[in-house]
Amino acid sequence: MSVLVNKNSKIIVQGFTGSEGTFHAGQMIDYGTNVVGGVTPGKGGQEHLGKPVFNTVDEAVQKAGADTSIIFVPPAFAADAIMESAEAGIKVIICITEGIPTADMVKVKAYIDAKDDCTLVGPNCPGVITPDEAKVGIMPGFIFKKGKVGIVSKSGTLTYEAADQVVKQGFGITTAIGIGGDPIIGTTTKEAVELLMNDPETEAIVMIGEIGGNLEAEAARWIKADGNRKPVVGFIAGQTAPAGRTMGHAGAIVGGADDTAQAKMKILAENGIHVVESPAKIGEMVAKVLA
Repeated sequence: MSVLVNKNSKIIVQGFTGSEGTFHAGQMIDYGTNVVGGVTPGKGGQEHLGKPVFNTVDEAVQKAGADTSIIFVPPAFAADAIMESAEAGIKVIICITEGIPTADMVKVKAYIDAKDDCTLVGPNCPGVITPDEAKVGIMPGFIFKKGKVGIVSKSGTLTYEAADQVVKQGFGITTAIGIGGDPIIGTTTKEAVELLMNDPETEAIVMIGEIGGNLEAEAARWIKADGNRKPVVGFIAGQTAPAGRTMGHAGAIVGGADDTAQAKMKILAENGIHVVESPAKIGEMVAKVLA
C-alpha cells in the first residue's frame, strides 16, 4: 500500500505550461507517474508534453477524471489555485509554490479544513513520492526505492538524505511526504505520521522536523498516546540556530523555549521516539529499530 498517492492517482499539473511546471511535469512523466493533463487558463485545448491542457481544474476533473493536483503557480495566484482544486473535487492537492502570503494561506487553511475529503500538502514543499508508483513533486526519483519505511519531513533536502540512507541500509520507502516549512501548511507532521501509522506496509517512520512551532511536539505526544505502534526515528534540524532568526524556512523561527531544537529533541525522546543528533545517523538508527 501507500498513502496519498499511488499508481492509480490521476494527476494534473496546475501551471502546466510555465517553465517550472514544464520541467517537473516532464520529470514526473518520465518517472512513470500517471499525469493525465495540466491546467493553464487560456491554453485549454492545446497539448503539452503529450498531455491535454485544460482551462480550469473543473474541466480536468470532468474530462480526465483528475483526483490529484500539483501546483506550480506563482505565489500571488497560488492560493486561488489551491481553492479552485478543492472546489472542483480534487482529493489530494500538493502545492510546491514558495512565498505565498501568510494572509492568503490563512484563508486557504480555513477553506480546506471545511472540506471533509480534501488533503493539502504544502505549500513550500518538495511533494509526495510513493516509489515505483508516483512521484508528485520535485524530488530526485532515483534516490527512492520501494520498501517499508515512511518519511515525514519539513525539509526537502533532508527528505532526500534520509531516503538515501534508508535505501543504503537495505530498507526502502513506502511513501515520503514533504510537508513544507511555512508557518501555515495543510498537512501537519502529526497528520502525516498518522497516515503512515495506519498504512499496513509501513513498518517504521522517519520524522524530520526543525526549530520553530509545535508540530513535532504535537506529533510526538500523539505517537505515545497511540501506543507507539511502530518505531519512529526523529531528527530536528537547527541545533545551532540563534534564537529569533528565521533559518531557511519561514516557519523555522524560535519564538519560545519549547521551539529550540534541544527542547524538541527532549520532547521526542520523552515520548518514545528514537532521536538522532545528526542526519548522518538516520539510516543506522532505522536499521537498529528494525533489527
